[in-house]
Amino acid sequence: MSGTTDPNPWQDNRGNKDRSITRSSTAGGVGAADAAAGGAVRPVAPGAAGSAFLVGERMTGGYGAADILTDCTIEARAGEIAVIVGPNGAGKSTAMKAIFGMLTLRSGRVRIGGEDITHLSPQARVGKGMAFVPQTNNVFPSMSVEENLEMGAFLRQDDFRGTMEQVFELFPVLKQKRRQAAGELSGGQRQQVAVGRALMTEPKVLMLDEPTAGVSPIVMDELFDRIVEVARTGITILMVEQNARQALEIADRGYVLVQGRNAYTGTGAELLGNPEVRRTFLGG
Repeated sequence: MSGTTDPNPWQDNRGNKDRSITRSSTAGGVGAADAAAGGAVRPVAPGAAGSAFLVGERMTGGYGAADILTDCTIEARAGEIAVIVGPNGAGKSTAMKAIFGMLTLRSGRVRIGGEDITHLSPQARVGKGMAFVPQTNNVFPSMSVEENLEMGAFLRQDDFRGTMEQVFELFPVLKQKRRQAAGELSGGQRQQVAVGRALMTEPKVLMLDEPTAGVSPIVMDELFDRIVEVARTGITILMVEQNARQALEIADRGYVLVQGRNAYTGTGAELLGNPEVRRTFLGG
């Protein structure tokens, strides 16, 4: 990509730092405009998949004999940011793992683009267009930034250099440190490496487990800005996030889980505007 007229697929004309990036609407999606039209936060309707691209439908399962998820439904349309929030132990990360195939479901199913992938392994789901970034141990610390990104392209048979340049445009600091070992980077920079490596697979769905854990508020805002830019390209984002209020500000769709069950679902704006959700789950 050369010259100032070349389009950057990760950006639009509002720029990287514009806090108005809160996504009010998407094609076929939901957003703050729904709240303005009078929509209310509502208990989730299990199985109401609609035109969702990614669906974890009525998922029940856990580890060993104990069920952590019970009749839990999570879904997102193409290009949406869906955020899962809730108290500690609510089953947020377990829901993510179930959708990615790291947890065997006792009942329920997972679909991507209308295809049932419930019985596929995580590796096979990567082949279907899913990418998962875990909260910890998500980089190869002894490898350089560039080598980490190359590892993300392990399934690809084409020339992936263009994708790497797009990642460097999204995270400019990584281009500056491309020869540096990932383990020498700051926590926020390592998270950028992890997200960048996932993007190297050219995913249709990007799953992020606590992407801002342990980073400063400034770095958190930067990561959220970048997540919005990725979603603008049409990639579906599913994210578990401890900074619930900030995450819901950029969410098209939000899910509140309690003890492995859906408590509330709605647009990010709806959940932020609901007094009960704010008081119980967002600190008032």
